[in-house]
Amino acid sequence: MQLKIYNSLTAEKEIFKPILDGNVGMYVCGPTVYSNVHLGNVRTFLSFDFIYRSLTHLGYKVRYVRNITDAGHLTDDGDVNNDRFVKQTRLEKLEPMEIVQKYTVDFHKVLDMFNLLPPNIEPTATGHIVEQIELTQKLIDTGFAYESNGSVYFDVLEYNARGLNYGELSKRNIEELFANTRDLDGQGEKKNPQDFALWKKASPAHIMRWNSPWGEGFPGWHLECTAMSTKYLGETFDIHGGGMDLKFPHHECEIAQGKACNGTSPVNYWMHANMLTMNSQRMSKSTGNYILPMQLVSGENDFFEKSFHPTIVRFCFLQAHYRSVLDISNDAMLASEKGFTRLMEALKILNSIAPNDEKQSGFSLEDWKTKCYDALTDDFNSPVLIAHLFEAVKFIFALKDEKETISAKDLDDLKSTLNAFVFDVLGLQNIEENNNEKLDQTLQVLIELRNQARKSKNFDLSDQIRDKLLAEGIELKDGREGTTYVLN
Repeated sequence: MQLKIYNSLTAEKEIFKPILDGNVGMYVCGPTVYSNVHLGNVRTFLSFDFIYRSLTHLGYKVRYVRNITDAGHLTDDGDVNNDRFVKQTRLEKLEPMEIVQKYTVDFHKVLDMFNLLPPNIEPTATGHIVEQIELTQKLIDTGFAYESNGSVYFDVLEYNARGLNYGELSKRNIEELFANTRDLDGQGEKKNPQDFALWKKASPAHIMRWNSPWGEGFPGWHLECTAMSTKYLGETFDIHGGGMDLKFPHHECEIAQGKACNGTSPVNYWMHANMLTMNSQRMSKSTGNYILPMQLVSGENDFFEKSFHPTIVRFCFLQAHYRSVLDISNDAMLASEKGFTRLMEALKILNSIAPNDEKQSGFSLEDWKTKCYDALTDDFNSPVLIAHLFEAVKFIFALKDEKETISAKDLDDLKSTLNAFVFDVLGLQNIEENNNEKLDQTLQVLIELRNQARKSKNFDLSDQIRDKLLAEGIELKDGREGTTYVLN
């Protein structure tokens, strides 16, 4: 099997050749933690979670780095009042790092809910200020950057004058960029309007600031990712991922910084996840076509008729290729729920199937496995993989109805392969098993409360707990080994 990855830099699918055989270095741009993570972010991070899982399943040892941006950044108009962290600290009357902590916790909580695996390393921008200052100084020393009034800018014209190509990732023409760019951010400090900030001088009103050779300030957004990715993955690494919206200017600037600093392209394969829409429209707070992940799961919204378990949402998201626009709607979620239920039912049936070595099945397990792996290695094609999984589902129901047969060897192989794709690669969860586990945990708490009531001779409460559980079909049985329960 040859893994092929669509490289945004070349706009082609390429055979994946890691720098170090059997190992993959992957960096994904993480959240800026000044507000709740939105559903579009979840789609991007879920896409790369699937890619991470797939690479691991294919036998690669992956070092997965995903950063946390926890430093303030001025917007294009250069107004400190529009800094996202500054605005949020004023709105919530909290210190900047309280905002960071609050929304970092929210980010992790949401991703845990959707069963995303944690990265191997999760560095923060504020934890790598020294590295960013060092990179900035190196770019000044090599003539690719200049200091102006306490700020430092990357010289895009100088970069291109040395035969390099700012715009190679986004396929933008440098002359057009200069013609269509106004100098809002630099306010006259820049040599050229398209030059971007590596280090920004902090105004008296700016809260987050650090000492540097150029005075108190804070790092540029693009510089943070270059500092953290190269620190943990090297000057050139295998995969850099993120949302389509980061291609320009963020990733374009990362390429320029990497080449200018180290004389080599920083990344071999650039990967970008596409947008998420809802009811065929762009999600936007201003239009009201907007929903948070927790609202989709809880059902507390005006767009969906019911709540949906996080694994149903995950299953829905994976039915679109990561490079395709994903549109969610009430009908799409209901269809995903129906498909997921059938998939779980098939897995349950598979455990009760008896093998039959006497008859020849019309289902070729080897051909089916080949098709599944062909989909996985064809730029991580999750919708095609899922379609092939449902070929196996159809076969399982035929086995149940005794219209098909399977040998003991193939049965074991089918079980292990299907479970690996469903739970390890797609990252789905068995809702029924999870619900049973939660029920058991809840009942153990109630049993312990009843035991405490009995010890304190509060027999009214003890009997009340027992009788109410019995009314719900749960019978408590007291014995020498303690109290157990039976579901009637």
